[in-house]
Amino acid sequence: MRKVMDCREYPSEVGCTLTIIGEEDEVMDAAVQHAVAVHGEEDTQEFRDALRGMLKTEVAA
Repeated sequence: MRKVMDCREYPSEVGCTLTIIGEEDEVMDAAVQHAVAVHGEEDTQEFRDALRGMLKTEVAA
């Protein structure tokens, strides 16, 4: 089951529009890298846990 992380759903000063879709581990890796590089987040286990809680299941078109 593929997962989705959509930056548009979370407020940021950057106004990011990135959407990441894939297998859960792929999305998590990409989302963490993106959050650190673009949004200035710190890669901690707490942050990863919070991010994982924001994942949604992909809805088929």
